[in-house]
This record gives sequence, structure tokens and C-alpha cells, in this order.
Amino acid sequence: MSRNWVAVASAEHVRIGRAAGFMQVCHGKAGPLRRIKPGDRVAYYSPTVEFGGKNKSQAFTAIGIIEHGELYQVELGGGFQPYRRDVCWLPAEEAPIRPILGRMEFSAGKQNWGYQFRFGTFLISDHDMNVIAAAMGADFAR
Repeated sequence: MSRNWVAVASAEHVRIGRAAGFMQVCHGKAGPLRRIKPGDRVAYYSPTVEFGGKNKSQAFTAIGIIEHGELYQVELGGGFQPYRRDVCWLPAEEAPIRPILGRMEFSAGKQNWGYQFRFGTFLISDHDMNVIAAAMGADFAR
């Protein structure tokens, strides 16, 4: 049975992964990616435009399905070797979170809705993933 995940990264970093067909979370740590399995669905939330920047994005910036295969490590120089998973990214538009906060189970009626984003990844319900997909104009049936 597939699960639904929200992953967190700056919009700038999400766009790089989306263009190259991968996801990376928590500064390249393997642990969170080990919990995410092929066939799982993932939506990226970007609190900021640039990593460490002050410009807010507060939008879902990519959505897709985890490809078959294991997580893998890449060498990016300077000793940085992040872990990644391949993703089939769906055609989708970026969608601001505020208009759908009240419709998602993980955030409805919660004043501190942003707290769980601090963990880098977290599980959500099918209902919430469908709300996000609809807001982004994405279709998992394609």
C-alpha cells in the first residue's frame, strides 16, 4: 500500500530536483528517504524561494510518485554526498498553501500548522494529497 508524504525544501532546490527527476531531503540525509518507498506519492512544500533566504514561497512546488529502485548517493564535491530517490514528477503548477489550509486534515483548525514542516518529511492522508494535487492541477491517474 502506497503512502503520501510531504517533503520540505526551498523552491530553488525543488526545481533542480524536479528538472533532474529526483528528490532529496534534510540536507541529503538517508534516514528520511529510507521510509519513503517506490509507489509512494510525494508533494514538496517550499517555505522559502532560496535555501536560507528570507523571500517566502509558502507553496507546494512539486508533486509526483516515487520510482522503483533504491535510494542512492551522489558526489557533489567538497565531501557533500547527499542521498536521493528518483521521482516521476507530474505536470503541475505551484500552489500557495494558505487557500487550502482549512481543507487539509493535517492543518485544519490548527494555529501552528507549520510546525510539522520543521521535520523535513511527514505522512499525510490520501484526502490531503488529493487536495494538494487538485490545487496544483496534477492528476495521479495519468
